[in-house]
Amino acid sequence: MVTKQTAAKSVSAKPAPRPRGKTAESAAQALRSGHAAARALKDAASQAGSAAIGAAAGLTDLVAQASENTLAINPLVGLSRRDVTSAAKSLLKAVTKTPGKAATHYGRYLKELGAVVKGKSELAADAKDRRFADPAWKSNPFYSRLMQAYVATQKELNDYIDTSKLDKIEKGRAHFFASLVTDALAPSNFVLGNPAAVRKIVDTGGENLVKGLKNLVHDVRHNNMLPSQVDATPFKVGQNMATSPGQVVYRDEMFELLQYAPATPQVHRRPLVMSPPQVNKFYAIDLSPDKSLVKWTVDSGVQMFVVSWRNPTMEHRHWGLEDYCMALDRAVDAARQITGSPDVNMWGSCSGGMTLAAYLGWLAAKGDRKVVNTTWAVCVLNTEAALEDSTLGLFNTPATIRAAKARSRRKGLVYGDEMASMFAWLRPNDLVWNYWVNNYLLGNKPPAFDILAWNADTTRLPGQFHCDLLDMVEKNPYVNAGTLEIAGTPIDFGKAELGAYVIGGITDHITPWRACYGTARLFGPETTFVLANAGHLQSLLNPPGSPKSFFFAAPASVEDPMQWARLAEGERREGSWWPHWREWIQGKSGELVDAPTKPGSRKYKPLAAAPGTYVLER
Repeated sequence: MVTKQTAAKSVSAKPAPRPRGKTAESAAQALRSGHAAARALKDAASQAGSAAIGAAAGLTDLVAQASENTLAINPLVGLSRRDVTSAAKSLLKAVTKTPGKAATHYGRYLKELGAVVKGKSELAADAKDRRFADPAWKSNPFYSRLMQAYVATQKELNDYIDTSKLDKIEKGRAHFFASLVTDALAPSNFVLGNPAAVRKIVDTGGENLVKGLKNLVHDVRHNNMLPSQVDATPFKVGQNMATSPGQVVYRDEMFELLQYAPATPQVHRRPLVMSPPQVNKFYAIDLSPDKSLVKWTVDSGVQMFVVSWRNPTMEHRHWGLEDYCMALDRAVDAARQITGSPDVNMWGSCSGGMTLAAYLGWLAAKGDRKVVNTTWAVCVLNTEAALEDSTLGLFNTPATIRAAKARSRRKGLVYGDEMASMFAWLRPNDLVWNYWVNNYLLGNKPPAFDILAWNADTTRLPGQFHCDLLDMVEKNPYVNAGTLEIAGTPIDFGKAELGAYVIGGITDHITPWRACYGTARLFGPETTFVLANAGHLQSLLNPPGSPKSFFFAAPASVEDPMQWARLAEGERREGSWWPHWREWIQGKSGELVDAPTKPGSRKYKPLAAAPGTYVLER
């Protein structure tokens, strides 16, 4: 791996070239980029999906649901057309292996359809399935039968796969393919099959279909033929997003280091340095003052520094894990020099946490104690545990990893919109079909929501870094010592003796909480593990004030995460975990000293106001 260190000056870059392909291939293209994420496939058919959204309350539901499914995830293996084909073959294999059982299920299915036609079926959609929330699905005989026929199809197909003689992985693949097909054929996705769309045609004289057609043409031209998830026009970075005061105090080819202005007369001497994911821009932690983790941290008297990664172009295709680790080392040294502290605390999220772990392993191998405490937010370091609990684990084979590496080396970059498209097709009910209904059938604009605007502000990944992440999937280096080297030094993560605070989300399907608990276990039984009642991003953006928030907090003292959950059940705490973390981080941040009156230092002079310049690059 090549490491570059340049002077602290702005480096101009040409815009990265955009890949162009035939629109007919965009669905396949959506499955070619790498990302690890998804919930258990067996439950896919019953997930809350595309609501018939017309009123303001429906739009709120859409925003709330979509914000749980943003792209803050680790870019790992991904899916290819071959994987989808193998999933289809698994479903066909179930039929060929047990044709008698297939015939039995088919007969039962026909019998249930007969009951539906006669109005004698008792089938009903899952109460949480927003696709069938409209009262017409129950009150109107036509729509009631249409819904029951669809539910019967899903139920019998899933029951058949469950009772087939396929092994666990093949069943998972069969469920995956079945859900792709049945989700696409849901009656709510069609104009006449959606009662809300039919009503709106009557109410508007068909104007909703005209607006929907305009939305469709726009998305075909500008959004990889996927329905747009957000109207991002009201949001401007540095104007009404990412507005916490601060300065860029260091800049090189790979990143800018932001130092945020203190908000208290005194601050703790030991600073916090944050390593955000490379797959997103950092400002999810500073969307707005009312839900800014940056503001919460500086209001806690903690000196905060945040790395803002540069959005790489083709000339940066060689950047790899080692380069990012050395960049973190430069950031840590700058924060130490500016604050006068001999050491720092650090925070790592998602792929930024995986990078941080490699850096900490390198420091431990050298016997360097410049980092003493760590916070890990929705971060999985045991990749085997993550793949066991996710959709992509079903397709994780040496062949798929080799193919993903070859793809990244050939292309040089992994593009953010491609990753978003692939992720959308892993969760089509949440991220495709509900927007299909909202944008095209109902003719509504997508919601204007800050989290989704941030999510749409995608980044690219260097091909080499993506290959290094794939190596981590294959080798699981933070569990298997000596399988990863940084700067020629073998890493044994067991030697990294650090205080740790680890956060997971109960409903997080991207970095499942049980896999996050495995991260806590890597640091020993005294590690604090916090389980928030939210999904991936919402468990991070969890400011005090929400009446629905609660969390569990206890040491990671047992091996089994479910046993931990049972033990922690009596430790339920109402509200946000942020105040709990504040107490922890303040106790780890050293003595109080007078807050600095100016940002930076004689060596590291302020270069630009936060949020900096790299975050604005497209």
